[in-house]
Amino acid sequence: MASKAQSRQVSSLADLKELYAEQVATPEFQASFGDPIPLSIVEPGEEPGEHDMPSPFAAQAECGGIIATIFDLFAGTRLEPLAAEIAWGFVNSFHFVATKLERREDSLAEEIGDMVRHPDMSEVYNSQLEEKQLLCQSTTEQRDAIECMRDYAAEMYRAQSGWPWSPARGSRASSASTASQIAAQDFLRERALNEREKHLPQGPIVVFSGPAQWHDWEMLWRKLDEVHARVPHMTLVTTGQRKGADAIAAAWAARAETRVPVVAYGLYGTGKKTAFTRNRKLAELKPVEAVLCEGSGLQANLYQTLRKAGIPIHAFRKVDQAPDTQPATRRGPGHAFGKRQPSDQFSAAA
Repeated sequence: MASKAQSRQVSSLADLKELYAEQVATPEFQASFGDPIPLSIVEPGEEPGEHDMPSPFAAQAECGGIIATIFDLFAGTRLEPLAAEIAWGFVNSFHFVATKLERREDSLAEEIGDMVRHPDMSEVYNSQLEEKQLLCQSTTEQRDAIECMRDYAAEMYRAQSGWPWSPARGSRASSASTASQIAAQDFLRERALNEREKHLPQGPIVVFSGPAQWHDWEMLWRKLDEVHARVPHMTLVTTGQRKGADAIAAAWAARAETRVPVVAYGLYGTGKKTAFTRNRKLAELKPVEAVLCEGSGLQANLYQTLRKAGIPIHAFRKVDQAPDTQPATRRGPGHAFGKRQPSDQFSAAA
């Protein structure tokens, strides 16, 4: 039964705050918003003070409401195809701010480390060290909160659009996220340095790659389900395209029942050899299996490279797809626009 606060009309900001206080947020929001540090510094250069955090439920409700409202507003109108793009931008705003805070946090941590390595027993030194430590703690708290909101907004985006949110650059990885989109540069760097667990997915690697034009998601999800059943702790490494087959694979990985980490191994650098170098490095990751969809000559080269390395490959041709019956206005990021002739480089699915 609804409480009195829920049933009455919310007539003021104070009423709204009281209503939110009676609700229960998820553990992630409780952890990020429910127990703030006693003193914090909101902006560098400001004096420490007692600053409130938004209530956990209010942060969660408003964060999810922003994304849901965009889709609700555009639904059934000529703007409906643009809803996902607008909502993506809102999620990316959270990610942009979280990334900026992380850079500030890392810089402060380096400054503190340098001060600790060169101690000075003066009162000024102690005061500066304490202030810098509090500023770093405050920045960490801010980053945790923004990452929590980003992850929730990203999950709302996935629920509304049917496709997982992923950043335009860098990685989405936080202590609160249950599914991550990880840039290959972060993955390879942290794999070598082994500094941050959140950028170092554990488990066997499965490579996935396909063209930007692909519509039959069901056949790919079935094969990925089969692979996941054999390799339950897998990390999925895709070739990082934001639409087509790679987007279909990322959507599969983001499902609640799957939650497989995704490493987006895009093309980094310039020159004709960049793509072929990427293919070679994918083989050097020593994947246990690969799922490949027919595309360009680059896809054929990846097939040959992995096959030469002895990697078991599940290959799909374009002609293997079921007919595309979805209306153009409802097509998701994985849809194929246009057709090409099948290549002889690909055999039927394994």
